[in-house]
Amino acid sequence: MKLTPVLLSASFAVLCGFVISTHSTDQNWQEYNGDGARSHYSVLNQITKDNVAQLKVAWTYASGGADTARNRTQMQCNPIVIDGILYGVSAGTQAFALNAATGQQIWQTNISDNGGTTSRGVTYWSDGKEKRILFGAGKWIYALNAVDGSLVKSFGENGRINLKSGIERPGADDYLTSNTPNTIYKNLLITGMRVNETETALLGDVRAYHVRTGKLVWTFRTIPAKGEFGAETWPANAREHFGGANAWAGMAIDRSRGIVYIPTGSAAYDFYGGNRPGNNLFANCLIALDAATGKRLWHYQLVHHDIWDRDPPCPPNLVTVTHNGRRVDAIVQVTKQGYVFVLDRLTGKPLFPIKETAFNFPGIDGEKVSATQPIPTLPVPFTRQTFNASDFNAFVADRDSLVDLLSKAQTGSAYIPINSSMTIFYPGTDGGAQWGGAATDPSGVMYVPAKEIPVYTSLVKKEVPQNAASVTGAQLYQMNCAACHGTDKMGNHDGSYPSLANLEKRLKPAQIETILQNGRGMMPSFTHISEAERKSIIAYLSNQGSKESIKVDSKTQVPYQHTGYNRWYDRNGYPVSQPPWGTLTAIDLNTGQRKWQVPLGEYKELTAKGIPPTGTDNYGGPLVTASGLIFIAASRDEQFRAFDKETGKILWQAALPAAGYASASTYSVNGRQYVVIACGGGKLNTKSADKYVAFALP
Repeated sequence: MKLTPVLLSASFAVLCGFVISTHSTDQNWQEYNGDGARSHYSVLNQITKDNVAQLKVAWTYASGGADTARNRTQMQCNPIVIDGILYGVSAGTQAFALNAATGQQIWQTNISDNGGTTSRGVTYWSDGKEKRILFGAGKWIYALNAVDGSLVKSFGENGRINLKSGIERPGADDYLTSNTPNTIYKNLLITGMRVNETETALLGDVRAYHVRTGKLVWTFRTIPAKGEFGAETWPANAREHFGGANAWAGMAIDRSRGIVYIPTGSAAYDFYGGNRPGNNLFANCLIALDAATGKRLWHYQLVHHDIWDRDPPCPPNLVTVTHNGRRVDAIVQVTKQGYVFVLDRLTGKPLFPIKETAFNFPGIDGEKVSATQPIPTLPVPFTRQTFNASDFNAFVADRDSLVDLLSKAQTGSAYIPINSSMTIFYPGTDGGAQWGGAATDPSGVMYVPAKEIPVYTSLVKKEVPQNAASVTGAQLYQMNCAACHGTDKMGNHDGSYPSLANLEKRLKPAQIETILQNGRGMMPSFTHISEAERKSIIAYLSNQGSKESIKVDSKTQVPYQHTGYNRWYDRNGYPVSQPPWGTLTAIDLNTGQRKWQVPLGEYKELTAKGIPPTGTDNYGGPLVTASGLIFIAASRDEQFRAFDKETGKILWQAALPAAGYASASTYSVNGRQYVVIACGGGKLNTKSADKYVAFALP
């Protein structure tokens, strides 16, 4: 392991004006999404509806590590600010500290073992004397001295803990990454992680470690062991055979009550569950745990026996609402399907009726589909729910051929099991809501960005027979890579999964091997397959023409693979559905009714033709302030906008150096309010960058 902080000396810092003085009105942005409630809310009100149009760039920081040549780098970081110091993560997955008033670097790490992942930020802990930054990178959580970025050697093993330890199971791979900031409760660090979504996934246990020592304190098994509550919803000895059900999206915490609230992911494999009949607790759940002990207090399952990858995409929001004339502390979870679940924070009981609804669609051979799914009656969904022939947009290219294609597809409802036919997800596989989540204000109003772009996929029989003795590189590619990069190596239309065609012209075999070993961005490492298998895939990708078979030890229980996450665009590059394709919606959680909805983002060339702003695909969350503003980037048009939270009207916007697929933070230093956004781009065929940009009034 190599970690060498790039540190400015104290004397140099003084000369550069880095001395931070506190001010009576200064305000921190102290943790991911602003607070333990994940409200994305700030009491700051210096920037108002009247003066927001005067915002100017206050500083820009080039964090380093942008992969601009390949257009693949992303930054999804929501930076935190503590007493005038901003902490974030670079495009190269290095933690850093800046003077929050000037953007000048104080330190940056140089970690070589960071898993090649994309990070959403860091976690801060202090006992009033010592200050630490907890930084997830790959399978590691590092403890850094917040003052200089050096490793805290007394934490774990020489400054880091290995999250893989304790979640291994027979047949699992090595892939995991802690890319969402973890949660502090007193002296505990409560952790989740991303794992693979195939049948080789590791277990998804939620764990708490002592923040000083790194020692494990408690574990909550999201796939129950024999005899534990929920074990009857799985086949016998489930922990030996299945993985996933992991807390990848982040958590919320009520520190006054000592309760941590955890949304969990789907059980793996995500798109077929014939080998795991039952509701599969605690996958796809919102779980309330005693933060000190890990004891389950209550749970609510949002999707039964998920075979659609419809797990909750973001942390829940803690908010107080007025319900039936009384004030209720609630928890709210938005979903990829566009639903909003509003529950009593103490009991888990719904505040609005949730109906177990029958979806009478047969599954593919071997699948045992759940008879019902929970559908909230209120709040009303913030996305449309069905896609049919009448939902193609008025200017779509090749309408007749698209209508004909749709007539052969499965569409028109939520929770249609995927089969060998084209199956439509609407809203798409990663939204509706996505990892940026929603914001709430003290009045009980929620502001949620979403996308409404149809996605299609299907299940096909695995090309390689189950338990095959040998395979070719082409077959290994289909087994391991085709679901994302396409059976033809052409990637998908919007660039989320890049084309690997003619890869030999861009990368040498040794460079491909490095990516397969380490992963990059949202791509996992492939250390779970053998060196011989990797070399065979590399030969195929490098067009070396080798058709030699190699022996493998395939013990798959899943006979199908899906054909990718295919956003449906026409030949001109626009979504085929009626706009809006991206939205920002205000929902009154007191009543369950929508206040307003507006497009988020635009294609300027369409607007110039007289087409009203359509909204765009988007990633990232909103920020809401006490002065009545909502700040959000997220859209692929590389704009940063401020909306009036009462009406949804755009009051200000500014061009960014790259798209801000992240959530903004706001804070004040020396009485001056700043709003900062990470501008990494790199998704949706937009350029990559490494910039953080802060705005303030002149």
